[in-house]
Amino acid sequence: METFQKPTESELEILKILWQMGRATVKQVNEEINKTKEAGYTTTLKIMQIMFEKGLVARNAEGKQHIFEAKVGEEDTQKSLLNRFIDSTFQGNAMSLVMQALGNHHTSEEELSQLKQLIATLENQAPTKGDDLGN
Repeated sequence: METFQKPTESELEILKILWQMGRATVKQVNEEINKTKEAGYTTTLKIMQIMFEKGLVARNAEGKQHIFEAKVGEEDTQKSLLNRFIDSTFQGNAMSLVMQALGNHHTSEEELSQLKQLIATLENQAPTKGDDLGN
């Protein structure tokens, strides 16, 4: 398995577009970026070339066009970025991240319900004392 190459903010923006579209030309990606901010075609092209070199995207020639698609999965990328963030910011303590997030954000009833469901799922997966290998 290849070493994860952490995408920059600009690269992550392009990856999000590719995850949504599946496959796209530089022109199509650039048009999507320009819906929210101004970005030049050559800038988008250069970033996508760097992403290709880093192994974040695949590039296939179809006629005169180059079609790009993400080589890294959205969920895997999110997990890797989150793990690095937790390690670097919260010394690996995910609970500190959760407590900080909940303390700085109004949590809706729906979000609380989802958290309760997650906790219940995690409790059902947790080994009990009798499940130790030594017993």
